[in-house]
Amino acid sequence: MSNLDQRSLSILLSLVKLFIASGKPVPSRALAIIHNLSPASIRISLAYLQKLGLLTHPHHSAGRIPTDKAYRIYADSIIKQAKLSKKDELTINRSLLGSKPTSIADFMERTSQLLSQLSGNVGIVIPPSPAQDILQHVEFIKLTEGKILVITVSQSGIVRDRVIHLDTHFTQDELHKTARFLLDNFKGLTIQQIRDSVLKRLAEEKNLYDRLLQNTLLLCNDALQAQTDKPEVYVEGTSTILSKPDFIDNTQKLRELFKIYEEKEKLLKLLNEYLKEPTTAGVCIRIGSENSIPTMHSCTIITSPYSYGKNAFGGVGIVGPTRLEYPRLITIVNYIARIFERVLNDTSNFTE
Repeated sequence: MSNLDQRSLSILLSLVKLFIASGKPVPSRALAIIHNLSPASIRISLAYLQKLGLLTHPHHSAGRIPTDKAYRIYADSIIKQAKLSKKDELTINRSLLGSKPTSIADFMERTSQLLSQLSGNVGIVIPPSPAQDILQHVEFIKLTEGKILVITVSQSGIVRDRVIHLDTHFTQDELHKTARFLLDNFKGLTIQQIRDSVLKRLAEEKNLYDRLLQNTLLLCNDALQAQTDKPEVYVEGTSTILSKPDFIDNTQKLRELFKIYEEKEKLLKLLNEYLKEPTTAGVCIRIGSENSIPTMHSCTIITSPYSYGKNAFGGVGIVGPTRLEYPRLITIVNYIARIFERVLNDTSNFTE
């Protein structure tokens, strides 16, 4: 932005606003009226901005449209000044604070639905990683030979379950002893800390334990590894992309986007990367080609992290086309993250 003179910057920002509002290439005469300049002067400025890679000219007779670089300049220019409207604030408060959620899972689902509803795009909630959970309770239930159901309850009440497959066979009594061993020795630690400690004991003390205890420790590690490997993300509103003019004429792009939403591992990895980055005004914005996954080069992702307890964090966000209502959606995502954080950290809000 520092390379642009004030007039060029002002014209660029006006063009981006007009294109976001209409979705149509912006003609020089529209900008001439706004800035009280001649169409010829505007065309000179537009040619300069296009040379810088900030605009494209789809047809010779048509107006200009902004590139990802132009959207970036626009987003950076408004991010600190954007204000949440009273209407959006009331809607968010009513939805997230108006009634007590039945469970943490219910609250996360409700939040992703609200993000999609308010933005008209895809709403996403990323729970804290299972590896960050502080263990409160664990159960191992034998289903069949080699197949075991693992249930963990975090200190804050998040319940996770996963079926694991093992070559080693255990009786139900051995599984009960394993769970008791875990709770007696590791309760109050995160899942990641437990895994590290289990592996350390296996390496340092394997000659001191009998075979049963070695197998018990091995079972603990495998079970907890399965819990942390399970991708979790709440996604709502994927069908909204079908109504976006930015995507509707490109069936290949639509197929690729739907595939990303179905393959949650890739989406979750991408979102977790953004949640670790520094934020401005509480959000991280990645526009078009700034996204590391090529399929998402036609999208903007706005995320905001939230903290959970002492060690855990997750995030909320929206995914839509690059032509977004940036000022409003930035404030919505940030405010929802702050309300979400407050409710989530108050365990009295949940009945499970």
